[in-house]
Amino acid sequence: MSIGRVTHGSMTQSSLANLQASLGRLAQSQEQLTTGKRINRASDDPTDAARAMRTRSALADQEQYARNGQDGATWMNLTDSRLQSMNSSLLRVREIGLIGGTDTNTGTAREALAVEVEQLRDKLLTEANATYLGRPIFGGITAGDKAFADDGTFIGTTGAVQRTVADGVDVTINSDGAALFGSGATSMFAELDALANAIRAGDKTAIQAGIDQVDARKGKIIDELSSVGTRTNRVESAIDAAKDSVLSLNSNVSELENVELAEAMMQVQMHQVSYQAALAATSKVIQPSLMDFLR
Repeated sequence: MSIGRVTHGSMTQSSLANLQASLGRLAQSQEQLTTGKRINRASDDPTDAARAMRTRSALADQEQYARNGQDGATWMNLTDSRLQSMNSSLLRVREIGLIGGTDTNTGTAREALAVEVEQLRDKLLTEANATYLGRPIFGGITAGDKAFADDGTFIGTTGAVQRTVADGVDVTINSDGAALFGSGATSMFAELDALANAIRAGDKTAIQAGIDQVDARKGKIIDELSSVGTRTNRVESAIDAAKDSVLSLNSNVSELENVELAEAMMQVQMHQVSYQAALAATSKVIQPSLMDFLR
């Protein structure tokens, strides 16, 4: 059996290599303790690093879904508020129409009633032009800042405003202003102008026609309120689901990347002892050679 030749140099190189490896392990454990993370670079654990990257990507998606949902919910809550107010205004217009259709009104009384209808008409137009972050909520996909002109003409752009609230799930958050309130001569605003004029003139037939138009508009608004409520509930459920996913994914990332403090401290202490032992062993290997005695 042959025995490999062991030289002082080879022993020294081997000892220094082992010492360096021990120092590297100590440095890594100290880094993990100070950063609180088990994986500080992909080379620390390629498999878990890849899993952590995929999990973080999924986490970012869920956080974005939650933000999208919150944005959509805020838009629809504003829509609900405006529609509720408009419904109340139309209810008052209907009451005025009924009062204006009686024979007991004087010219002065009819004028006061007509003026109130016109004021409510202007209020409804303002609400129909309500905006969220600079966008008219009843204006569709328009880039402008208004959905209706002063004469009641729809100047928005019909189209669906959507928010992605889950993977493959898009929810329409806007209400079609043109379908709800009409446009131009057939708009709700033109109908109210006509009702105000009918009240001034004491035209019972025209007043009744105006009341019927108000009832029709109220019906559309009530139907839209129901639709907005259904879509809001769907979005809020999606927000809750996204937030639950965020909590779960954050926990997964923590399990993959973070270290247990007690375990990390133990690892540092163990590697410190190992390094001290390696230093002691190396100091005994690297002893004076024959050349030191030949000087």
